[in-house]
Amino acid sequence: MKSSPTYRTGQRLPLEGGGHLRLSVNPRARRISIRIDGRRGEAVAVAPSERRLADAVAFARSKSDWISERLSARPAGAVLEPGAVVPVEGRPVRLEATPGNGAARLIDGPDGPRIVSGGEGEAYARRVMNLLKRLARERLAERTEVHRLALRQGPVSIAINDAGTRWGSCTPRTRSIRYSWRVILAPPTILDYLAAHEVAHLVHADHSPAYWSLVRGLVGDPRPHRAWLRANGAALHAIGR
Repeated sequence: MKSSPTYRTGQRLPLEGGGHLRLSVNPRARRISIRIDGRRGEAVAVAPSERRLADAVAFARSKSDWISERLSARPAGAVLEPGAVVPVEGRPVRLEATPGNGAARLIDGPDGPRIVSGGEGEAYARRVMNLLKRLARERLAERTEVHRLALRQGPVSIAINDAGTRWGSCTPRTRSIRYSWRVILAPPTILDYLAAHEVAHLVHADHSPAYWSLVRGLVGDPRPHRAWLRANGAALHAIGR
């Protein structure tokens, strides 16, 4: 009798029609589910235990057409190179090259904003990304401070990263907040909402009604901002990949 294959969390399997399936175990999951990881361009099968991973694989294979459609519909990455146009604070900004190895600069001119940078290839892209990260830190530090003072909270430390799916995280115990630099690509109201969202976690570590009441007091109704991130988040995560 042929034994069933053994699967493990983190394993990647090829899918019919192209693409890959990543296996993941989440003990809090109530059922098997499939989601699309737009950043990595693969499907993820989530099971409540490793014992159920075989069921998750079978379920994913039964949904191969749906997975293929979703993967093919994901946004194409925008390469950070001269001539490309990327959003910065919600505005389209053209990337331009300048001779030499100078750092990237954001310039507001009569023809609209543009980023001018030295370097070539990966060096050019790195300079542009460093500028975007610096802008993100400046704007997020400013809005974090505003909301921190509004809630009468003490100082916090801020870090900028490039998390795959999360826009931010807050650890009240260490009073530290992490943000994805990619929120600088979104309109200022979205960045402000994210800062309020994380600062409010200094008071309430959960997403209870009391927490959302605090967020509403800072930025108003959070639902339009959350909807914007759901609709546009994958496109922002694809930039520079």
